[in-house]
Amino acid sequence: MKRTVYTLLILSLSTILCAKEDPKTAQDSLQMIMQNIEKTLRYEKGTVNIGDNLAKINIPLGFRFLDAEQADYVVYQLWGNLKGADDKLYGLIVPENIGVTEDGGWAFVVEYSDMGYVNDNDADKINYDELLKDMQKDEKADNEQRVKLNYATAHLVGWAQKPFYDKSKKVLHWAKEISFADSDENTLNYNIRVLGRKGVLVLNAVGGIGKLPEINSKIETILNSVEYQEGNRYADFNPSVDKVAGWTIGGLVAGKVLAKAGIFAFLAKFAKVIFVAIAAAGGATWRWITGRRKEQDEEIAIESDVEESVPQEELVSAQSENNAVSNEAK
Repeated sequence: MKRTVYTLLILSLSTILCAKEDPKTAQDSLQMIMQNIEKTLRYEKGTVNIGDNLAKINIPLGFRFLDAEQADYVVYQLWGNLKGADDKLYGLIVPENIGVTEDGGWAFVVEYSDMGYVNDNDADKINYDELLKDMQKDEKADNEQRVKLNYATAHLVGWAQKPFYDKSKKVLHWAKEISFADSDENTLNYNIRVLGRKGVLVLNAVGGIGKLPEINSKIETILNSVEYQEGNRYADFNPSVDKVAGWTIGGLVAGKVLAKAGIFAFLAKFAKVIFVAIAAAGGATWRWITGRRKEQDEEIAIESDVEESVPQEELVSAQSENNAVSNEAK
């Protein structure tokens, strides 16, 4: 988990240390900060453009959209993902009834890979059960890398939804069930790849495995909402001038195209763990936090990281509301 997430949590706790030793006060204050963050987000509806005349998404009923700048903030700052040098988000498709900071939330992360034209000739020849076994064999190397990045190790349990390629629509989708060493609940990773003339539009949804029925009920709606603009469609491919990708359909499923190492690390999920710890430890937890606050080097690090990671107006608003809660609790 990135330090930004810890900073938000430590900030929310430190602002209520003057209140009575009450776990509910701690939970309410952290909830206020997350609600304040949610209020700063500007959701869109209707039709949104992706890239420079690349594609468009007709945001379905029951969903809303966060643009590229806000998606970048949510995915890398709030959710604690590592950002690669070439990573570029185009937005988030978010259910209308739940926010990105709420426990149990999920969203489709929209990206694009300009890998070239993906030949789909192998689509009918792939044995996905054998492919799954090969992917599980590759876990050791993947987990060694995750450990180096301070992420929990992961195990691919199996297909939550077996890969399916719609040759007429040029859309590939599948879902994986993944278990993480630091989580009691398995994670759902639902993948969509929309093939185009010069690359692949990538939509990844993540959430608890219990979200599978809900996402499955919406998947056709999401698939039908995305389309390339004229000139960028799969049928617009020109073999004389366009690059052919080194990837196949099977390779897209097995590969790590634009995969996020920590995209499963939701802020709210981590916050819930903190709430449980406070409730269990009670006053001892507060005394530990109070002692940590006396360390000058940590205070400096927190202040510096907050200034870089969280817009100042959010912190002022959160601080003001939490101080009000503290005064009432006295």
